[in-house]
Amino acid sequence: MKAIIVDDSRATRAIVKRALTAHGFEVVEAGDGKAALDEMEKAGGFDLAVVDWNMPVMNGYELICAVRKRPELGGMPILMLTTETEVSQVEKAKEAGANEYLTKPFTNELLTEKLDILGLHAA
Repeated sequence: MKAIIVDDSRATRAIVKRALTAHGFEVVEAGDGKAALDEMEKAGGFDLAVVDWNMPVMNGYELICAVRKRPELGGMPILMLTTETEVSQVEKAKEAGANEYLTKPFTNELLTEKLDILGLHAA
């Protein structure tokens, strides 16, 4: 399975990459939503996108909206992983098309739970 991690923090991408690799994912990284959209189009989509909210160029919310408008990418599960904890932000992300929402900092156990909910079981 292939996953894309979209976060402007290299440290966060490294932590998430380590966790997803342990679950058997091949991982691609992007530092903002625009770069992620380019990677998604090149790869023809991924089995999972892990997306931060606050990023330069194109934020996570804008990325989710753009992905859900494209039929070839629209069915990809999206996990929003962010520091945004306001209920209104969670609702906004879910309405835009995020399948699951996880706040930072997170544990591997919580990430595993979200992967299970998405039907992406650990390797």
